Amino acid sequence: MSHLRRTFQLEVYCQFFKNKKALGKPWAFQLHHFSVLQQIFAILRVCQKYESSHISISKCMNKIICHVDMDAFFASIEERNRPHLKGKPIVVGSDPKEGSGRGVVSTANYAARAYGIHSAMPISHAWKASQQAKAQGKPEAIFLPPHFENYQKSSQAVLAVIKKYSSIIEQGSIDEFYFDLSSAGTFKKAEIICKKIKAEILATEKVTCSIGIGPNKMIAKIAAGEKKPDGLFIMRQEDVEAFLEPMPVRNLPGIGPKTAELLYKKNVNFVKDLKQFSREELINMLGKWGSSMYDKARGTYDAPIAEDREAKSIGEHNTFEQDTLNVAFIGAEFQTYCRRVFERFKHSGFTTFKTIAITIRFSDFKTVSSSKSFTPPMGAGDYKPFHTQALKLLLPYLDQRKNPRLKKIRLIGVRIENFSKTLIL
Repeated sequence: MSHLRRTFQLEVYCQFFKNKKALGKPWAFQLHHFSVLQQIFAILRVCQKYESSHISISKCMNKIICHVDMDAFFASIEERNRPHLKGKPIVVGSDPKEGSGRGVVSTANYAARAYGIHSAMPISHAWKASQQAKAQGKPEAIFLPPHFENYQKSSQAVLAVIKKYSSIIEQGSIDEFYFDLSSAGTFKKAEIICKKIKAEILATEKVTCSIGIGPNKMIAKIAAGEKKPDGLFIMRQEDVEAFLEPMPVRNLPGIGPKTAELLYKKNVNFVKDLKQFSREELINMLGKWGSSMYDKARGTYDAPIAEDREAKSIGEHNTFEQDTLNVAFIGAEFQTYCRRVFERFKHSGFTTFKTIAITIRFSDFKTVSSSKSFTPPMGAGDYKPFHTQALKLLLPYLDQRKNPRLKKIRLIGVRIENFSKTLIL
């Protein structure tokens, strides 16, 4: 059943329950009651009308969507598991090696963010920022390796809490969740529920989260970031446009650095500037994404909650400590990544995959990818052919076939895609 049908079905049930007291008899024995059936059929006819005309459900009933965003999740879990680190600046990521390390920051807690350290920052830059803070008499940041098993376990515990209050949930990532609370009826009741969720997560996992409540996923996500950390922010439909207009255009989901640069050249710096363009003009400017940007600028972009969202790929990649073209070393590392990827696939619930892809980043930071699809697809017993085919994709970059200048390699990765749960007969 689609999310649209399920939400309308909920509206039908609500209408029925509102009338059960008026019947004066146990409702279970009054389902045949003519007036109730009339109302139910009337609502179903409205459902068909709206669904067939593709009108957003938010036009015909109040929709309440929530977004849970865990606060500095990885760092918070590390701090929870090491009480002696509480309150200290923590950076989770690669080994900084006193400023010469490779790789990036996975997460920094809020104490470390005060030093200018943030996710995806080169770990060497994070180390320098920490040393600058130390020179100013501030506590030096503590660098820790990630422990993904702990993060995944806590993520599942958070999901279990949310499931107590909503049956329509999408896990956006390991540390963020969307869920539908339209059944609460009002934003005030949804706020009460979200406060319970926050309290239960804090009690069970000893970490905080921020929750945004809005009329759709996009607004809920933006709202979740308004009062971080440990915040709760509500944005009702009637306040959405006034809320969005003064916001930097870069804050809209889907606008990355390249799109932002294009918009800046057209003097589009804030969301209110973006609203000056028609849908057709934005399509001409941004291609197929222009239409969704038109809706996002007005806060009406209404992507459904993807309850059955599944992984689109399983992969591993790593940045070497030193750039290299040593075939033996790269081959051994690549084999390790292949084994990890295949093990994750075997425990993923999928039965087959059709595509193998590799990623190479050279010493000059140029990044290339190569992929190949197979018929029939590969399954859990096909590690050897998987590794062989992955190697065939990699090897041309280790010689002059696809690396004519024999540039050293900084990073390699391997992933599999195009999954199926259908058994091979």
